[in-house]
Amino acid sequence: SFTIKINETAKPYFFDLKNNFTALQLKSVLNCSSKYAKRLYAIACQWRSIGTKRFEIPELKKMLGLIDKKGNEQFERISDFKIKVLDIARKQISENTDIELDYELKKKGREFYWITLHINSQKFKQLEIDFEKPINIQKFASKLVTYGFSQEQAELIAGKEKEKDFDILITELNEKIRQRKLKIENSVGYLVGIYQKKGILPVKN
Repeated sequence: SFTIKINETAKPYFFDLKNNFTALQLKSVLNCSSKYAKRLYAIACQWRSIGTKRFEIPELKKMLGLIDKKGNEQFERISDFKIKVLDIARKQISENTDIELDYELKKKGREFYWITLHINSQKFKQLEIDFEKPINIQKFASKLVTYGFSQEQAELIAGKEKEKDFDILITELNEKIRQRKLKIENSVGYLVGIYQKKGILPVKN
């Protein structure tokens, strides 16, 4: 057994968490490869019940880590900010999470100064059952899609691999990553490679 003591100064903040917190889906965060998409998803989750949130562009850039304490700024040109941050984040969040995100830029004088985030909660589609195929295989394929496989890849794997073997594979990989025995930059690409070596997925020339 062990005992934990919370610092008296910090204690009020821990109790405050019961009423002030942001709920987000961890899998949704992990499915976004852009660090700006991850941060914007968390911000969007804070305002999802309202549906919209307006920021000064410099304020949002600071929240995204694009302006440091010394005032050094990344993506100063609005076109670079849109292409390299906002557009990528909008696409990844809308495709991979339970939120559909859009944005609108407005000028103050001759320069863009305000950004309004438009946030719509979206429910994932219910699994459509094809009664000509085994339901357990369809459920497994749907699960594989959530891990980042395409529908075609998921169906090929589900038709030849057992779900319990896939679960064992994921558990073993997670353990190797946790022990720092393995470093994976692209988890989906790594898994695709495994099933290509098994001969389940075709190798692209």
